Amino acid sequence: MHHRPRKRFGQHFLHDQSVLERMVQAIHPRPGDVMVEIGPGEGALTCPLLKAHGTLIAIELDRDLAPMLEDKCRDIGTLTMLQGDAVQFDFSTLVSTDSRLRIAGNLPYNVSVPMLFCLASHAAIIHDIHVLLQREVACRIAAQPGGGHYGRLSVMMQATFEAALLFDVGPGAFKPAPRVQSTFIRLLPHAAPVIDTASTKALAMTVTAAFSRRRKTLRNSLKSLLDSSQIQSAGIDPSRRAETLSLREFASLAHVLESNLNSSH
Repeated sequence: MHHRPRKRFGQHFLHDQSVLERMVQAIHPRPGDVMVEIGPGEGALTCPLLKAHGTLIAIELDRDLAPMLEDKCRDIGTLTMLQGDAVQFDFSTLVSTDSRLRIAGNLPYNVSVPMLFCLASHAAIIHDIHVLLQREVACRIAAQPGGGHYGRLSVMMQATFEAALLFDVGPGAFKPAPRVQSTFIRLLPHAAPVIDTASTKALAMTVTAAFSRRRKTLRNSLKSLLDSSQIQSAGIDPSRRAETLSLREFASLAHVLESNLNSSH
């Protein structure tokens, strides 16, 4: 039975076997890994992953696809299908004491950013993430200060993960073909946090404010959070703009904001 991709789920199904082989090689599942696939769709990646590993947990929002997939994978390995919205999913329910999750998937374009923020909040229980994203989103995640792609997503993802762009995938590898290029990326949680957990909320507030008015100087964009002397106390010139700041500099601003918030309570 063929499943028609649904626009509201942002479904674009992969069908290019050589691309799928490269993805499985890059993921390189090992015995004992807890492999989790997000949005398996019609099982294009599910089947080769299951063949390579033997067991797989898959989270799928589209309830019509689950029975079809279970049927397809019956003779390949042990597939555990969980029906639901991965963005709302509590990934900690999938780990035992000494294991960390290995996440993979071809993320639907319309939920890829909220999905990445959800995974970042579970970084402590994740070994690595391999996902296929719209190329523009992948470039924003890996962008360095000073470029047009650098923004809120870059800073917040790099605060949690080390990102590597692995390879590009053209529209022809999907059905229906999207209008954009895609990129397969690897995200590795940092061994030691770049910013302490207490300041994560302050970092999000600082970065969001700074980039919501990215053409303005920090003096203007951050004025609802920090004044010029407080920005200077973080060792940063208030006349700079958001896109010139490194992750470490944003972390310094977040620490100043965090201590302000604590002293005002």
